Amino acid sequence: MKYIIFTLTLLFSLLCHSQTFDLIPLGIYGGLDEDNLSAYIISEKDKNEFLCLDAGTIRTGIKKAIEKQSLAGSPDSLLKNNIKGYFISHGHLDHVSGMIINSPDDSPKNIYALSPVIEILKKYYFTEGPWINFANEGNFPQLNKYYYRSFNAFDTFAIDNTQLTGQIFELSHGTPYKSSALLVKSENQYILYLGDTGADRIEKSTQLKLLWKTIAPLINQGSLKAILIEVSFPNSQPENLLFGHLTPALLYEELTHLSSYCKSGKLKNLPVIITHLKPSGTAIETIKKELITHNVLEVSLIFPEQGKKISL
Repeated sequence: MKYIIFTLTLLFSLLCHSQTFDLIPLGIYGGLDEDNLSAYIISEKDKNEFLCLDAGTIRTGIKKAIEKQSLAGSPDSLLKNNIKGYFISHGHLDHVSGMIINSPDDSPKNIYALSPVIEILKKYYFTEGPWINFANEGNFPQLNKYYYRSFNAFDTFAIDNTQLTGQIFELSHGTPYKSSALLVKSENQYILYLGDTGADRIEKSTQLKLLWKTIAPLINQGSLKAILIEVSFPNSQPENLLFGHLTPALLYEELTHLSSYCKSGKLKNLPVIITHLKPSGTAIETIKKELITHNVLEVSLIFPEQGKKISL
């Protein structure tokens, strides 16, 4: 019954607002299931010009999206022609493996990332030995299929071959490992995607605080359409074994911090899309139950399904 109530609340919220973005999950998990790892494609509504937010699973996710009628066309054509670039939040394998394995059949496009993430791609993936260098920098031979676009925290940039722009933020994913978030903009509407992140208190960091202060004005004016944020473990996971991830309790700890920078009640019904659940045993059902039970901020929780389009 609670799942039905949350679904109805979400549908009502979405119907009350004009839709700006199409978001299609190509992969939703944070490990174990190699056919369903972190990757989301986003475009302006009905434009089919996508930026890929992380790239753990690509081709299988495209096939699932075709099955669910979220995409139309062949997997090859959609990969080459409709995915216009990749934002890579950090260099862990469950966020890049789909892009790497599909690189021989992909078309030329940009990879957008923080400078330290680009260095990981150069050193460990697109290099001699583990793979071939399909990029435009690093070891020879350089096949010049992918073009590195390297940024610093808070930089803004255009997403080539789309009308989207992005602003990048640094996250802490197990101190001192760097992850990142991307604030995607279409006209005056936004979606925030976070890669893997720990809570500021655990990470002894202020990265999320800086991010929350930046997006709070967007929430106050009603222009932030959704937040995609990870919850990897249930609350039973010891804090010293989180490895730069969130639990339901830590998510709500951080959203409470965010609410302190917003006008009263502005987080109510804000779509919060839960990413990177780790499918171990009954962990996913436990995480969902804990999130729903303790949702005192009354955000609209969304648990994405591989291949099923979300319009925002």
